[in-house]
Amino acid sequence: MSVAAGPRVVHAKAPGKINVFMRVGALQEDGYHDVATAYQAVSLYEEVAATEADDFAVRFTGPIDTSALPTDGSNLAIRAARLLARTTDYRGGVHLEIAKHVPIAGGMGGGSADAAATLVACDHLWGTGLGRDELGELAAELGADVPFALMGGTAVGTGRGDRLSPALAQGTFHWVLVLADGGLSTPEVYAELDRHRERHVTDIAPAPEQPTVDIEVLQALRAGDAHQLAEYLHNDLQAPALHLQPELAATLEAGEVEGALAALISGSGPTVAFLVADADAALELQVSLSAGGHRVLRATGPVHGARVVAG
Repeated sequence: MSVAAGPRVVHAKAPGKINVFMRVGALQEDGYHDVATAYQAVSLYEEVAATEADDFAVRFTGPIDTSALPTDGSNLAIRAARLLARTTDYRGGVHLEIAKHVPIAGGMGGGSADAAATLVACDHLWGTGLGRDELGELAAELGADVPFALMGGTAVGTGRGDRLSPALAQGTFHWVLVLADGGLSTPEVYAELDRHRERHVTDIAPAPEQPTVDIEVLQALRAGDAHQLAEYLHNDLQAPALHLQPELAATLEAGEVEGALAALISGSGPTVAFLVADADAALELQVSLSAGGHRVLRATGPVHGARVVAG
């Protein structure tokens, strides 16, 4: 007696990211800023299970509180699936189950990873057969960080952060991440950066028209040298994030006191990333910060971008 097969399911995953360097240009007439950033994909993954369906739906699982995330058409993963369907004239739908491991509104690109994993999962599930370049074009339509979640590894991002150039990186970098209780809105952090620059117009250099990534950062990544990289970690969004959440300053100091090589707020925050020398140092710092009441994760980078893992 034959048993009817259930709907086909494809599993994919995509990584979160750390901006090891981020310089933000002046506010443009369209309300956006050009940036120059060095991305590193790290070993915290969003896992997407895509199931054949007639409509579009998403639900969340995993260790992170997702109660505030939308599950309607505004969700970035749903938008990614619908964009792929429209682009390829696919007439069906998909049900997405996303196990979240990247902090929400934490400056680590979790929503972008959802979208990137959804693109590769649905492309495989539906047999639409788009190449990586075509998927990358769709990713850029969805958000500035989505193309990097698709690419992974280490890369320089310019423009809105979506024009990517792969960067050579040797070896493995070890990170300890402290999660905040609340998130920060990326537009709010950029707006605070503009206000910060206006308040300190006589004290700080003017915002660059065309920001670039410092060559020393790329040299440190190419050498796989955590001590060298620690000297050049930088994020223009750190000062406004600290202004919006002053308590992050104590977190930054705590990690440096406990032996981190360097610390910075990742992206628009509020996740704090500590660079350490090796796996042993990462474990020691995790234990120390956890004992101080912080929620702490360890991660390594660089890792691969979005890819299908089963199905």
